[in-house]
Amino acid sequence: MSATSDDAASTIYSDGPTAAGPKRRGILGSLREFGPGIIAVLAMMGAGDLVTASVSGSNYGYNLMWLLAASLLIRFVIVNIMGRYQVLNLKNQTIIEGYRDVARWYPWAIGIAALISGHLLNGYMVRGAGEALARIFTVGDPFLWSCILVVASIFVIGKNVYKTIESIMKLLLAMMTVVFLGLAIYSVPDVGEIVRGTIGFGIPDNTGAIGVFAVALSLIGAVAGSMANFLYPYYVRDKGWRGAGFKKLQRNDILFGISSAIVISLSIWVVGAEILRPNGIEVTNLDDISQALSIHLGAVGGTIFYLGAFGILYSSVVGFANGFPKIIVDCLHIIRPSRRERYGDHFEDDPSFKWFSLFILVSPIIWAFPGMPGFVTMAVFVTGLQAVVVPLVAIGLLVLANKKSHFGENRANIFENIILVLTTLLTIWVTVQVVVGWV
Repeated sequence: MSATSDDAASTIYSDGPTAAGPKRRGILGSLREFGPGIIAVLAMMGAGDLVTASVSGSNYGYNLMWLLAASLLIRFVIVNIMGRYQVLNLKNQTIIEGYRDVARWYPWAIGIAALISGHLLNGYMVRGAGEALARIFTVGDPFLWSCILVVASIFVIGKNVYKTIESIMKLLLAMMTVVFLGLAIYSVPDVGEIVRGTIGFGIPDNTGAIGVFAVALSLIGAVAGSMANFLYPYYVRDKGWRGAGFKKLQRNDILFGISSAIVISLSIWVVGAEILRPNGIEVTNLDDISQALSIHLGAVGGTIFYLGAFGILYSSVVGFANGFPKIIVDCLHIIRPSRRERYGDHFEDDPSFKWFSLFILVSPIIWAFPGMPGFVTMAVFVTGLQAVVVPLVAIGLLVLANKKSHFGENRANIFENIILVLTTLLTIWVTVQVVVGWV
């Protein structure tokens, strides 16, 4: 092992305050420590989960529920390994530096993919958030509200406000959970159908407004995640979690975040299957989803939905504009080491961070112009496109997670390796089916 590796390893396993980890606290104290998992999961979810879960439920009932369960498991395994690498790798590297050691072209590929993903994902997030605000205030055009949202966000993203963002995310998480979980319980879901859909592993007939394989691919991209998975280790890095003492906290943090995602995704799906589907409503726009609440609660229900939808969408706008530039700047520093020597390891100190952040925040406004693809159509397409890069992410992580020189005794276990292999095969199969359907 090199001297650098020895130094990193001694840092991890030393008795210093970083390696020692947080003080022991009760349940409430531990919850207050959580944050990176909540921010990452909310950023990864966004309109993707809102749309794909509601589209799946309203078009195909519970028949694709097994894919939701598989995607959530995939998300946990991939993001947990990435977070664990940030906390415990022996070389004191970022996750992108680890991928660089797998193949030299990875920083190029990840950097370009992150820039494109940040733009496209925020494209439909900004559009959807503008539509939600227009419905809440009942005045103004959605495009105007999208512009106001982007301008206001510039003043948030331009500051080092991790703590503020973390607090907002926790409040939004609570609001989303209460709104959708309450409605799902109110609808009295068919538990038997949920169980059959979860263990059925079947593909229903292509009868919905959106093709079943297009929905399946979108579900994988939205729930299992892809480029957005890289956000989590950077949020862990911002939190200062480094060393063996933080291993358990990091695992519990992402487990709490994924558990929240399970509750929210399942609640949205139940709403689609139990309220929208029986009323013959196939989700093609945001208003269709809002009918789930307005049917039972009138105008107040619609307002509650749009508040919750805005919370989901805006949390992603902020999360992506703050998170993706870290990935891109890290890739840039690896490709051009002189920039890291000049600006240091704090990505926000590199002037390019600001410009990448502004690009990911401002450029998506073009998708909010009247006449551009609809919110739901764009969400399904973009999240499906995200799923295409999942094999690239999974294969690289499979190699990296089994490098003893990098991970030591914390290498991926058999279960994690199986999930990464099956993830690659599942995504390739669904992608082929979508392409065959288009041809």
